[in-house]
Amino acid sequence: MADHEQYERYREDSDVPAAIGTQVDAQVGRVAVRLPRSVAEAAAAAWERDETEGPGEESHEQHALRDQAAELALIGLAITQRGRWEGDELVVDLDVESAGAALRASRR
Repeated sequence: MADHEQYERYREDSDVPAAIGTQVDAQVGRVAVRLPRSVAEAAAAAWERDETEGPGEESHEQHALRDQAAELALIGLAITQRGRWEGDELVVDLDVESAGAALRASRR
């Protein structure tokens, strides 16, 4: 019984980060990021890659890897649409979601 109550509390708690996210989105939206050439080009290449096969059945780890690849491709899209070169660095305004996904990936 206590286990059920604990998970119900977690479910209720999940509304709080969502509310915080709404506030962050309203205040930040996009953040300017400077990327070295090699990283920017790799992200753009991920966007341009054509994945023709569906994922099929996959493990949790495979799903997480595919999710990270999708986030990279979205960053690549932003680079191709909004990126501008300043010397050897690319400056791009990333949606806060993409910047957050990249930050989480750096901490794994």
